[in-house]
Amino acid sequence: MAGEALIVTIKRPKGEDGYRTFSVRLREPVVTRMDDISRETGRSRNELIGLFLEYALEHYMLEGGDSHA
Repeated sequence: MAGEALIVTIKRPKGEDGYRTFSVRLREPVVTRMDDISRETGRSRNELIGLFLEYALEHYMLEGGDSHA
C-alpha cells in the first residue's frame, strides 16, 4: 500500500440527502407491532415508518371533504 493515496470524499452536510430527522411519540402497542413486523420482514423500524407514512399520505381521505387528489 506504500505510495497509494488515501482518497477522502467531501461529506455532504446533514439534511442534503433528502431526509429529515425528527422525534415521534408512539404508544407502546404500536411500537410492539412495529417491532414484530420489523422482525418478520427484516426491515428496520425507521424503514417501516417511512413506508407506512408514504402509503398513508397517498391514501388518506379528509372526512367531510375531498382527499388530497
